[in-house]
Amino acid sequence: MRDRRTLAALELGPVARLYGLIEAPREPEAWRETAAPGRAPAAVPASAGAAMGWEELRAAVRACTACVLCRQRKQAVFGVGDESARWLFVGEGPGADEDEQGEPFVGQAGRLLDGMLAAIGLARGRDVYIANVVKCRPPSNRTPTAEEAAACAPFLDRQIELVQPKLIVALGKTAAIRLLGTEASLASLRGRVHRYRGTPVVVTYHPAYLLRSLPEKAKAWEDLLFARRALREAA
Repeated sequence: MRDRRTLAALELGPVARLYGLIEAPREPEAWRETAAPGRAPAAVPASAGAAMGWEELRAAVRACTACVLCRQRKQAVFGVGDESARWLFVGEGPGADEDEQGEPFVGQAGRLLDGMLAAIGLARGRDVYIANVVKCRPPSNRTPTAEEAAACAPFLDRQIELVQPKLIVALGKTAAIRLLGTEASLASLRGRVHRYRGTPVVVTYHPAYLLRSLPEKAKAWEDLLFARRALREAA
């Protein structure tokens, strides 16, 4: 439960009032690598991360050349947060700010995500882990291809295994496709509890999309409330 100022920052105060939640007003130097020109990407076996701990997994992500995204990255963006979190948020891939800083969701979309977390009593690094489907920035922030998502799949799968979250929130269609293996529309996936290897999954909009489509923020707020109820029921 958050105060009016937090929700106002999200432009969701009116929606929150409808739900009765508030009263009506009266890191270290980044590692960098670029694949050599013309060098073919190295394949990553599906079992590549199966037995890795956190440090081994980080090193594997830093050194990965399994798809063409490695050729233009400044650094791989691993993930951030509580490594035994109850909540896991999965986005699409790094943007320019993330590529520079080596942490997911640090730009404008990241600030919105932090506000969304605050609205339901969470905070980056506290009971939340944040990761992406792909670990390297797609050129011009385009949507990752299916092949690129598949190349990173062993890394995300192992992150989920290590965190063992009670609930996963898929941020956007790319994350939903990767976790649920479906091409269904985002609208049809919202408002239902899905499963990733037995773990409950709730689907909502990506914060970057919300920045471009302000009216959808009310729907994202509904999704967060639904996710919170789903977590309580799963406990």
